[in-house]
Amino acid sequence: MQHRRWVVLGASGGVGVVAVLIAVLGVFAGSGIAASAEKPQSDKQPSISGKAQEGQTLSGDRGTWKNNPTDYDYSWQRCSKKGDDCSDIKDATALTYKLVSADVDHTIRFKVIAKNDDGKKAQTSDPTDVVTKASSTTTSTTTTTTSTPSRGKGCPSGSGNPDQVGNIALPAQLIVDTLQSDPRPVTFGTQTLVVRFHVTSTCGGPVQGALVYATATPFNQFSVPPETPTGSDGWAALTFQRLSGFPVSRKQGLIALFVRARKPGESLLSGIATRRLVSIRVSRTR
Repeated sequence: MQHRRWVVLGASGGVGVVAVLIAVLGVFAGSGIAASAEKPQSDKQPSISGKAQEGQTLSGDRGTWKNNPTDYDYSWQRCSKKGDDCSDIKDATALTYKLVSADVDHTIRFKVIAKNDDGKKAQTSDPTDVVTKASSTTTSTTTTTTSTPSRGKGCPSGSGNPDQVGNIALPAQLIVDTLQSDPRPVTFGTQTLVVRFHVTSTCGGPVQGALVYATATPFNQFSVPPETPTGSDGWAALTFQRLSGFPVSRKQGLIALFVRARKPGESLLSGIATRRLVSIRVSRTR
């Protein structure tokens, strides 16, 4: 199973900014220039937002880092009521985590490991409040319903597991929060590259039906696959075929990808769409 190997290198609200960032990334990808001579250092501690209650979804913020990290690993930890004696929660490696019954009477922490070519550094958020049981309200002598608070403007009602993209509207926005590549890393002998993108939203939780588009830059390195909708787990897999332009030089250390997730029927440059520049590491082997 592949793990996350990516870094958000920029975001754009317009075509001009995206073009400039793509050009800059192309230069670095071809030159192999090192961005840092020291391992990452935390500048702002990771944090958690969301209600500490069973069934609710927590969102992690990785904070800010010095010395140009090129990769991030995420993990959610279940801790004692005092916030110590923590252990990693199995398969909880995304930017969001939905609280389950096992979390009740515990606190939760969000751990980030930032990496670059000179090393890695881990930093953990403060613990949440102690997680409580899901609340419920009895509406009659025979019927019990679970209380579901509003998740903000533009968000659908319900728990968001998953949210249907058609039910999300502004000011909410989509988020591409995770990337997985096969192979990892890409080598100079790679002919087929499969990249999986995970889409959530500012409402919290995975999004089903979002159209994901991605293209490698500089161009002519890999083919451009068609837009692919996300499934019920929020993932979309895109398959790229090698072209004559890869590698751009014998020193290439990264493949930069422009990624877009959008709502069908909306403009490519507006609506709830999100655009990101991300990278995949290249190993100079065959």
